[in-house]
Amino acid sequence: MWTKQPQADVPSTSPAPWPTPSATPVSSNPTPRTNSPAAHNLACLGSSLEVKGKISGEEDLQIDGKVEGPVSLHGQRLTVGRTGVLNSEVIAREVVVYGKVIGNITTARISVEDGAYFKGRIEIERPGKPSETPELEGVGVPTGVDAN
Repeated sequence: MWTKQPQADVPSTSPAPWPTPSATPVSSNPTPRTNSPAAHNLACLGSSLEVKGKISGEEDLQIDGKVEGPVSLHGQRLTVGRTGVLNSEVIAREVVVYGKVIGNITTARISVEDGAYFKGRIEIERPGKPSETPELEGVGVPTGVDAN
């Protein structure tokens, strides 16, 4: 039979400087960190923030604020949230637009959701091929589109 032993109220001699975390198993062989970010790394620029200047990085980024200037996320995903407003040239592996983008986008993949606003040029990069302007000679150009 288990019985609970009463504990005496003994004051601590020195308070702990940090709160004690909940019990979590600790591995004796921690996983080594690498310099490349994990796919789940996501940085967020909140809706009350405004940035004027260049943004570049090696992790996915969600922008809910206002950005004026180039955004370069080679190999990463950029999400423009519903309150996000970009006046930018964007380079990213994948771009998802819920908010507003004014400027040009270079990406391998893009999604512009219903209700989003986009004004500019989109250049789709093919994986494994260098970025270059496609030749328009011999390619049919729809009526009303300027080939130059």
